[in-house]
Parts: sequence; C-alpha cells; structure tokens
Amino acid sequence: MRGWSHLERQRGGIGLRGPGEKQLEMDRRLIGGRIQQIERRLAKVRRTREQGRKARRQRDLPVVSLVGYTNAGKSTLFNRLTGSERRAEDRLFATLDPSWRRVELAPGSAAVVSDTVGFISRLPHDLVAAFRSTLEEVADADLLLHVIDAGAEEREHQIEQVEAVLGDLGAAEVPTLRVYNKIDTSALSAGTVYDDAGAVAGVRLSAATGEGTAGLLEAVGGSLGPPRVRRRVCLAPEQGRLRAALFRLGRILDERYAESGRMEIDVELPQHELERLHVREGLPREVVAAP
Repeated sequence: MRGWSHLERQRGGIGLRGPGEKQLEMDRRLIGGRIQQIERRLAKVRRTREQGRKARRQRDLPVVSLVGYTNAGKSTLFNRLTGSERRAEDRLFATLDPSWRRVELAPGSAAVVSDTVGFISRLPHDLVAAFRSTLEEVADADLLLHVIDAGAEEREHQIEQVEAVLGDLGAAEVPTLRVYNKIDTSALSAGTVYDDAGAVAGVRLSAATGEGTAGLLEAVGGSLGPPRVRRRVCLAPEQGRLRAALFRLGRILDERYAESGRMEIDVELPQHELERLHVREGLPREVVAAP
C-alpha cells in the first residue's frame, strides 16, 4: 500500500497550499534542463574544435586521421607514430576524444595525426550525432588511415561497417590508406600492399612491436604528395640515360640484368614524372609494365 506514493504530486511552494508537481514532472523538468546544459557545452566544444582546425590549416600541415573498427589498435598505432602515451585499452569506446600530434614523415615533410573513436556494427544515427564533434575531424582530413585488425575473424565485415559509417559522415571521398595491424598475432608479414595498377593501397605492420611503421610513414608521405605508381621498366644497354633518370626521379625497388645485357628495373615514382619520361625523355611506353 502506498508503494508508489512518491510519484504523486508533491506539496506546493509558498505556504504549502495545494499539490505541486508530480515526481515524474519534476524529473522530466530536471532532465530537460540537463539536456539543454549538455547541448550548450557541446556547441562550445564544436566552436573550439573548429578554431583548432582553422589554426592547423593555416600552418599548411596535412591532417591524417586514424579510423577503424573498435579495438583495431588505433591508439596503439597513434602512440607508436607520435611517441605519446595515449591510453589504449581492449574495450569498447576506450577513445572518446580526439588527440592531435605532429609527425615527421621525412626530412622537411610533416603532418598532423589524429586519433578517433572506434566504430562498431550498425552504429546508430543517434550515436553518430553524439560523437559528431569527434568524428567531424574525419571528413576534414587530407588522408584517412583505416586501421584493420589483420587477425580478426570478421575482418571483411568490420571493413564494410567502417566504410558505411564513413559514408554517413560524408567522408567516403577522402583518400584512404588501409593499415593491416597486429601482424604479430597473424601469419602476415610486414610490407606494402599494391593495387592492380601498381599504386600503394595499404601497409601491413604491428603497432605493438613497431615492425613495418617505417613503411607506413613512407606510404603516408607518398599519399599526401603527388600520386605514385610502381612499374617494371625494361631497358637496352644503350639506354643508360633513361636508367639514370629513373634513379634520379624514383625509388628503385629492384634491378636485374639479362644475358643479353638488357636491364629490368622495378621502380616507384610519381605518376607525373613517369609521364614526363614518356613525353620529354623518350621512354618507350611498350617497355613499361605493371610489376
């Protein structure tokens, strides 16, 4: 009896004359006030982060954002690349707030790397809205590093889920480089992944041990710069001038000599430099092929 009397109208205000609010009405009013307070704070956070983005753009530094399924190792990779000590835990949403650090890619080349919240399957639109001030960094990035747990049983499903969320955020067109992490727990080895056209598509590494991170920095530098391609060039002995041009403009991956004296060179170089060799230096197109 009277077990729910606390939900009845409470006594009124001045003089306690007549009934006042019901407990439910009071709770609703207090919660509404709390929601308004949080929304004002979120608006302030958005303004602050927008000012930060403007400052980074004024410094002319490209922004690289780490994205990926939750527990893929983004924070561990962030710590490895930046030398920071950001908390990395094996639990859902261990990262709630983005962090930025400057990273040297090569002598005279740098970028700003940011860590983001991890994605999950069927991320609700309300939750996407709640993390909007955090995830909007992704759409403004110059390059996304899609960190993937290389040993996960549902790896392909997780990749699809991340790409779906990126589409919801309006970041589907941002250049993306796949990072296959945790090779120390799988049968994969460190190295660079190329697509059918010979362009860099991803990197295999271990953020925990650091194996392969140097290749990632090189790939990021190449992705932020002019588009690079990987080609195999076959030259005759008398085409030493073209060989010297390949060494000057690109990165030689391998060089072999046939018994006839012909040179077979695997090279990675900017797409526009390869085209210039064809047009201005007279490099025959028939001697160039995908490796």
